[in-house]
Amino acid sequence: MMVAMDGTLSFVKGHGTGNDFVVLPDPDGSLALTPGLVAALCDRRFGVGGDGVLRVVRTAAHPEVAHLAGEAEWFMDYWNSDGSLAAMCGNGTRVYARYLVEAGLADGPTVAVLTRAGVVVAEVGDDVAVAMPVPVVGGPAKADVGGVTFDGVAATCGNPNLVCPVPDLASLDLAAVADLDPAAFPESANVEFVTNEAPVDGADLHVAMRVIERGSGETLSCGSGACAVAAVALTGALGTQPREAGVVAIDVPGGRVTVTLTPDRCVLTGPAVLVASGEINLSRLRLS
Repeated sequence: MMVAMDGTLSFVKGHGTGNDFVVLPDPDGSLALTPGLVAALCDRRFGVGGDGVLRVVRTAAHPEVAHLAGEAEWFMDYWNSDGSLAAMCGNGTRVYARYLVEAGLADGPTVAVLTRAGVVVAEVGDDVAVAMPVPVVGGPAKADVGGVTFDGVAATCGNPNLVCPVPDLASLDLAAVADLDPAAFPESANVEFVTNEAPVDGADLHVAMRVIERGSGETLSCGSGACAVAAVALTGALGTQPREAGVVAIDVPGGRVTVTLTPDRCVLTGPAVLVASGEINLSRLRLS
């Protein structure tokens, strides 16, 4: 991606079940992203608006991962909306893969994408399915949100997560930042709040979820969080019969995703949509 002589920058806007991203095509790694620029782009009032930025860059062109160019052609350089880096974003990966295919940068339907959590493989069709890191369920932990303490179960899926069963999602006030024990979560974590829901066809379990993402606040969906929720749900921690494997339907405020989980495979499936493209006038952004 080149910045034009008039100071404009091309972008695409996409989302996966409402988890939205500013996609920056930068195949040759010519743009030097900064936390301030990312935060300005993601500002919902003074920028484009998004939960994060997906820079589309060839692995060989990014100094952080150039030595891994043989593993995947494309690197998803993902930044949270506050300008911090993240290792993995399940919905972001699905949007990224959709962009690669629609932009003609990958043939599809199978697309390998390098992330900071390793290589993941997406299948691009009407929906986009991505093989995520297999979640690892940990022990109990707590989160404090706005003075309310929630008990949960830790789980990692590229990113650290804390899955908290609650009786009711609608009554939660998730405007505050989640306060976590730094000994348990030295790099903080996404915090998911989960309820059991009535059975639906095609799924072994059906749950609903809201999430506070580290570096972004409450979002309409979180792919790695959904995978963590599925793994915790299958252990029986939400009061259901424990299962070694299964399909979990997960309703998020932005729609529904499904997670298919076995002991050695985790697949996140759902819509990934590109909704707009345009140019950003960099001189008019509010840079901090």
